[in-house]
Amino acid sequence: MISSVYPEFLATRFLQTVLNGYEDLELMQRARKIATGLREYLPQDYAKATTILMNSLGERLVKTEGNGMSSFLYLPHCMFVSEYGVSNFELSMSLLYELTQRFTAEFSIRVFLQTYPDKTLDRLRQWASDPSEHVRRLVSEGTRPRLPWASRLHEFQKNPQKPLKLLELLKDDESEYVRRSVANHLNDIGKDHPDILLSVARRWLKDAPLKRKKLIRHALRSLIKAGNPEALGLLGYAKDSKVRIVNPRVEPGRCFMGEEIGFSFNLMNTSNQPVSILLDYIVHYQKANQKLSPKVFKLKTLELGPLEKTEVSRVIKLANLTTRKHYSGLHRIEVLVNGHVHEIGQFELVL
Repeated sequence: MISSVYPEFLATRFLQTVLNGYEDLELMQRARKIATGLREYLPQDYAKATTILMNSLGERLVKTEGNGMSSFLYLPHCMFVSEYGVSNFELSMSLLYELTQRFTAEFSIRVFLQTYPDKTLDRLRQWASDPSEHVRRLVSEGTRPRLPWASRLHEFQKNPQKPLKLLELLKDDESEYVRRSVANHLNDIGKDHPDILLSVARRWLKDAPLKRKKLIRHALRSLIKAGNPEALGLLGYAKDSKVRIVNPRVEPGRCFMGEEIGFSFNLMNTSNQPVSILLDYIVHYQKANQKLSPKVFKLKTLELGPLEKTEVSRVIKLANLTTRKHYSGLHRIEVLVNGHVHEIGQFELVL
């Protein structure tokens, strides 16, 4: 792609440099190595280099999902900007504007927020009304204080008021892609400032359209999992509801890796009033140090009429994942009913 717009590009030597030791590297290390190669084989003048990169770009994304890994082609471009373009604000912003419409510039924009906080926030404020949903999403995603795979934005972590002003502009964005980013950003804020998140949720819920209510529900998910009573109340789940767990069961009591474990229980509303119920379940997994570590999962939401009873069940597959390794021993299962913890039972896993 670069050779087609810059015939002087030493493509063979570039490949030799980049591929030396490439196979042993992780994803982000690979992207950084490619970015370093671009720096070596593109003109050292940053303006000329960015012009070449800009001219070499393919078509913008036309959808937000189902793009697979193909868009990661542009991760080295983004790293090139963040590593070598900090002193060239306007040129870098122009390139990031284009790159975020082909991949995402959420990682690269952070160094500019740290170096030129007010200047970058002003640019993001302009982009909040951009026709492209990819650009508008960058406004929220790039300013997340706890963005996964990225360095923390400590100033925003301490005081989120400046990025919150940007989220205000996006809370009713027409794109779910953008609104989901806003929810994730708010969830980040809630991990450090639950009071601020709850205050925003209260305010945004007033006369809120359905799409904004969905955004707030997603933003409150960590507080909900923690059983925060105000978060539960904001979503209509009273923590003091008269709901009982009856006949809890975990079957089988002993199983092997690769098998499934099931749990079930009857849920009974003992009051004469209908209740809204939010159910999560907790699996206390064995760790290598023989201590238990809880992991909360969504179960379901439901409505129970006066004195109504229903059965709830779930099957858990016991297989190692990239995010979880299993160990032999006893595991416990609990259920959260509107924030209240109820013991369901335990099982033994044998490897």
